[in-house]
Amino acid sequence: MDVADRPHRRFNPLTGEWILVSPQRARRPWQGRQEPTAPAGLPAHDPACYLCPRSTRAGGAQNPDYEDVFVFDNDFPALLPGAALAEEQRDGLLLARPESGLCRVVCFSPRHDLTLARMDAAGVRSVIDVLAEQAHELGEHPELRYVQIFENRGELMGCSNPHPHGQIWATASLPEAVECELQHQRRYWDQHRRPLLADYLELELERAERAVLANEHFFVVVPYWAVWPFETLVLPRRPFATWDEMLPAERAGLADILRRLCVRYDNLFETPFPYSMGFHPAPCDGEMHPEWVFHAHFYPPLLRSATVRKFMVGFEMLGTPQRDITAEQAAAQLRKLSEEHYLDALE
Repeated sequence: MDVADRPHRRFNPLTGEWILVSPQRARRPWQGRQEPTAPAGLPAHDPACYLCPRSTRAGGAQNPDYEDVFVFDNDFPALLPGAALAEEQRDGLLLARPESGLCRVVCFSPRHDLTLARMDAAGVRSVIDVLAEQAHELGEHPELRYVQIFENRGELMGCSNPHPHGQIWATASLPEAVECELQHQRRYWDQHRRPLLADYLELELERAERAVLANEHFFVVVPYWAVWPFETLVLPRRPFATWDEMLPAERAGLADILRRLCVRYDNLFETPFPYSMGFHPAPCDGEMHPEWVFHAHFYPPLLRSATVRKFMVGFEMLGTPQRDITAEQAAAQLRKLSEEHYLDALE
């Protein structure tokens, strides 16, 4: 079977799910919705931005005149400390369980216009160090089982403020995606006594057709089972499970690989590239997790240009996720891009 030109299904061993790949559809004409191009230029400081230094946030809290990474408790948290429900409530098929947690916001820089793609290596390293510190602090909390760190970039991904920032949601239960990944990684470990993602990394390093970029400590690949057009998976060359296990040199390597990947995303369609990304460390549940490999997911929605995005609709909502360009084609497009940011090249 020629997977480059024929419809086929691909299996995701990390989740146990399948995806339909239809490469022949990439030739169809497009007359669907086109999103407005996001503005590339932002001021270095916006006094109306509630994330900028010295700004007043909701409820009257005022940001300090911060000069580096700034973390604060979310003013509108999705989770609250202490369970909202006293106990489980069940009525036949209707079931509700208490959930508690903590939510924080991480401003990457005091600069309103400085994204990860345009920060220098030292700046991104500072972000990584703070994220690791936050993961350690919240992971020590006796009531919390998972620390999910993520970034939604751009209005297309529901980001309510353009100031570069991420979020931390620490939860008392395992999120669904994490629970699913845990089950499949544990099953693979039980069968092979090797981490699933460590073996997958070896396969991708050998074949190289879905590789995007790499450094001494990390490797970026468009996963074989990718759903989003230019989805990527960031993997460590040395298998480790948590933020605490990451060596100082690996933190620097993660900062480097994230900055370079974000530059390539921006350069793909010469626009501030929207995405949702997040880190998946092992649960902070007091157990050993030899099956787990720390990794990060990037889920960007743009498909054909800066103004055409992919939607999950129809068959994808009712049946199986589907993509038109293959993972190999997407990786080839990302590989060939310059690592000089397109805006810097214009200056």
